[in-house]
Amino acid sequence: MERKRLKFPGAFGDELVGRLELPDPPGSEPAAYALFAHCFTCSKDLKAAGWISRALVARGIAVFRFDFTGLGESAGDFEDTDFSSNLDDLQAAADFLRREHGAPQILIGHSLGGAAVLAAAGRIPEALAVATIGAPSDTVHLRETLVRRAPELEERDEAEVELGGRTFKIQRKLLDDLAEGSLRKAISELDRALLIFHSPADTIVGIDHARKIYEAAKHPKSFVSLDHADHLLTDSRDARYVGEVLAAWAGRYVKLEPIQEEVEDEVTSEGGVLVEGGASGFAQEIFARRHRFAADEPHSYGGTDTGPSPYELVLAGLGACTSMTLRMYADRKKWPLEGVRVRLDHQRVHAKDCAACSEEVREGGGQIDHVERKIEVLGELSAEQRQRLLEIADRCPVHRTLEGHVEIESELV
Repeated sequence: MERKRLKFPGAFGDELVGRLELPDPPGSEPAAYALFAHCFTCSKDLKAAGWISRALVARGIAVFRFDFTGLGESAGDFEDTDFSSNLDDLQAAADFLRREHGAPQILIGHSLGGAAVLAAAGRIPEALAVATIGAPSDTVHLRETLVRRAPELEERDEAEVELGGRTFKIQRKLLDDLAEGSLRKAISELDRALLIFHSPADTIVGIDHARKIYEAAKHPKSFVSLDHADHLLTDSRDARYVGEVLAAWAGRYVKLEPIQEEVEDEVTSEGGVLVEGGASGFAQEIFARRHRFAADEPHSYGGTDTGPSPYELVLAGLGACTSMTLRMYADRKKWPLEGVRVRLDHQRVHAKDCAACSEEVREGGGQIDHVERKIEVLGELSAEQRQRLLEIADRCPVHRTLEGHVEIESELV
C-alpha cells in the first residue's frame, strides 16, 4: 500500500493536511476514491479510521483522510470553526482530490463526520455511495452535549470544554450554527446509496439517531448493527468489521478488485514487521504479513490501553516460541503433551538481587532485565519427560535471541 501526505487549502485558506492511501501495485489506477470525514475533535490518525481505510484499500479503493481546520496536523484555529466550515473543508478536500487524483465516489463519515458527509453529499456530484458510522441525525445533539459540559457557553462568547480527555476552546457561534443544522431535508434528498453503521451500546450518540436517519432516507439504504461496539470503535475487531462490510457493500456501486488474501503493506518478507504510530499518543498499529494488531501503553503510563505494551509483546513472543518449541519436541518424541501454559513477567532488578543469575552477573553490579518464566505442561507425562521439556524450553529461538548478542542496524528511510 502506498501512502502520500498531501496538503491543500481549507475553508479559511489555512493549509490542511491529509493522507491518501493507495492500493497496490504502486502507480496503478484505483477502482474508486473514497473521502473519509473523522469525528468532532478527532483527527485523520484515529485508529478506527486506519483499520477501515485498509479494508477498502485491499479492495482497490483509494482512501483520503484529512484533518479539519485546527485539528491534527492542519493549520488554523479550531475555535474559529463550526459545522458550516467543516462542510466547506469537506468540499475543499473533495475538490482537491478531484483535481489532483480522482473525484470521490464514496463518502464515509464517523460521528459528526457522518453528519457532514450527509449534508455535503449534494455538493459532490460524483459521489455514488455514502456511509455513516455512529452519526447523529442532526447537529442539535452536539450542541446539547457542549452546553451540558459548559453551560456558560450560552451566556459568554467562548468557553473551554473538555472532550475526549482534551480541552478545546469553543465559541458561541458554533452553538448557533449547530442549532440550525437540521439534516432531515439533506437526508431525504440524498439520492445516493446509503449505509448506516451504529451500535446499540453507543453512549455518545444513541441508536435512535440511526433510526431517524434511516427513516428520512430513500432507498437504496441499509443498516448494520455494531453489537457491543463503543462510539469510537476502539476495539480493532469492530473497526475491521466495518471496513470489511463497507468494502463489500461499496462493490455494488463501484467495480472493485477481489479481496486480497494477503495485504503486505510495506512488509514483503516472512518475519518482517511494520509498525506505524500516529501524530500523537503511544498507540501503534503493527503489521506482520497479513496480520494486524495493536500496541500501546496502559492508562497509568499516559497511553490509551488499546493494545499490549512493547515489553508485553516481547514476553508474548518468548511465551509463544516456548510453547511452540515444546509442542514440536513432544510431537517428535510422541509424548502425550496435551497443552502448555507459559506465564511471564519482566522487571528491572539489581544484579546482586538476582538469585538465578550467575555469580559473574551479580558481581557486575547495576540493573539487569529479569524475565520470570513459569511453564506448565499438561498431560500424562513422567517426571523425566517434564524435566526434559523444561530443558528444551531454553532452546526456543526467541529465548536464544534474547540471551544472545543482537546487532540492531538503524537507518532513516
